Amino acid sequence: MKEAELRKLLAANLLCVFSVILTAVVPAFVWDGFTVLGTHLAWLCICSVCVSTLNVILHLVLKTNLSPKRSSFTHKISRFLKCCIYFFMSCILFHAIIVLYGAPLIESVTETFLFAVLLSTFTTLQCLCVLGPNVQAWIRVFSKNGATSVWESSLQMTTICSVFGAWFGAFPIPLDWDRPWQVWPISCSLGATFGYTAGLIIAPLWIHWNRKQLTYKSR
Repeated sequence: MKEAELRKLLAANLLCVFSVILTAVVPAFVWDGFTVLGTHLAWLCICSVCVSTLNVILHLVLKTNLSPKRSSFTHKISRFLKCCIYFFMSCILFHAIIVLYGAPLIESVTETFLFAVLLSTFTTLQCLCVLGPNVQAWIRVFSKNGATSVWESSLQMTTICSVFGAWFGAFPIPLDWDRPWQVWPISCSLGATFGYTAGLIIAPLWIHWNRKQLTYKSR
């Protein structure tokens, strides 16, 4: 394993964590009354856009996509359009899954969809940046011992942590505590965000700790 790649991963992940923190702090200086809880839908949009933009820039600069690349302009346009379609389909799929798990079907459509967009940003967008619109590569990475790089190992952890964070965030909603953060989908989106940031921090540490066992043979 190359230590340089691990350092790049650590720097990129820390920047992503920092960007999430900034989305909760910076808007308050230019938007009177802005809070993560009080203006939660606005924060969902800001967080999704900022994290998406930073991730795309980082992966383009660091060239984390290890798949063969073609210089054809037509191929690049086709790849970009496929990524956009996959991301939109992911938002729709997450929205449907969230509704099936008990989210309001009609009353809070906007809230549910924006939460689905946030969850897609933390999971599907990462897959598109690292693996591209290659479903077979996605299946390989999320199978046992399927990662072939530090970026793919980090992708596994951040994706799993984000989904489990959102799932655990749903537990306080039905409780009769009458807290502001129990309003749908605040606790779930905060849970997903905490899970995502935890995955970003844990991934480089876990990879460093197990670097002798991780050989990442090319496939």
